[in-house]
Amino acid sequence: MAKKKKAQTSNTIALNKKARHDYFIEEKFEAGVEMKGWEVKSCREGKAQLTDSYVIFKNGEAWLLGANIQPLPSASTHFVTEPDRTRRLLLTKRELSKLIAAVEQKGHTVVATAMYWKGHLVKCEICLAKGKASHDKRETEKKRDWNREKQRLMRSAHK
Repeated sequence: MAKKKKAQTSNTIALNKKARHDYFIEEKFEAGVEMKGWEVKSCREGKAQLTDSYVIFKNGEAWLLGANIQPLPSASTHFVTEPDRTRRLLLTKRELSKLIAAVEQKGHTVVATAMYWKGHLVKCEICLAKGKASHDKRETEKKRDWNREKQRLMRSAHK
């Protein structure tokens, strides 16, 4: 009798929480990620990291830089593994042209915010973003702290 695989609790492989802190997110896109077999296996084990990753455009194609996928010990014995290699993102021509036009404008950048499973495929959520100044970051933290305090006050008022 074959063993049943245990169901994965979450489709999320990796998140880039720092991106939401450093940028104003304006528009989200879903892109496929071109990967090698050992990278997919590592993603299944949760060995991917998106911190400090961003997207560049070369020759009309989108490339993911800074994403780190650590190889599994079993895969790294018979492959030449590059954990932080540049990976191609798969987008439609319309999405590519929209992103390229926005990046050419001042202050816009494209950052990877999440990597997740969609069926058996690895998808990357990339966002068109505008950089935050340090006073904007402080303002965001104040709002977050105030919302947390409001929740505490509401809970204590209901008791």
